[in-house]
Amino acid sequence: MNTSLTLFGRVGLSLIFIISGWGKIAAYAGTQQYMASAGVPGSLLPLVIALELGGGLAVLTGAFTRWIALALAAFSLASAALFHAHLGDAAQAINFWKNVAMAGGFLMLAAQGAGTLSLDHLRSKRRNA
Repeated sequence: MNTSLTLFGRVGLSLIFIISGWGKIAAYAGTQQYMASAGVPGSLLPLVIALELGGGLAVLTGAFTRWIALALAAFSLASAALFHAHLGDAAQAINFWKNVAMAGGFLMLAAQGAGTLSLDHLRSKRRNA
């Protein structure tokens, strides 16, 4: 059961970032404007896309999971603070706490690792063989 649940957990955590990364590519100019309106330089957008899309794919496949999970946890908390800290607005409060919850999930993933159905596990088996 642990094997399947870990895989499903990784899938769930990764999808929002993969989808969001593709969405930022599709709406590049609008995303840059939104970032600028929050005081974040739009020139950082390529890094954001790389982290969301690349990090999401890495978590999905279980590659470099512990490090990527730590990076996505920090990113989720930074995003909450920069873009969703208007807790008087119910929608922003929900997004703020959603980001905090995702950070918690990524911290659990960093602590536990990707599980046996992962590239990390395959790489580990090859090193130990």
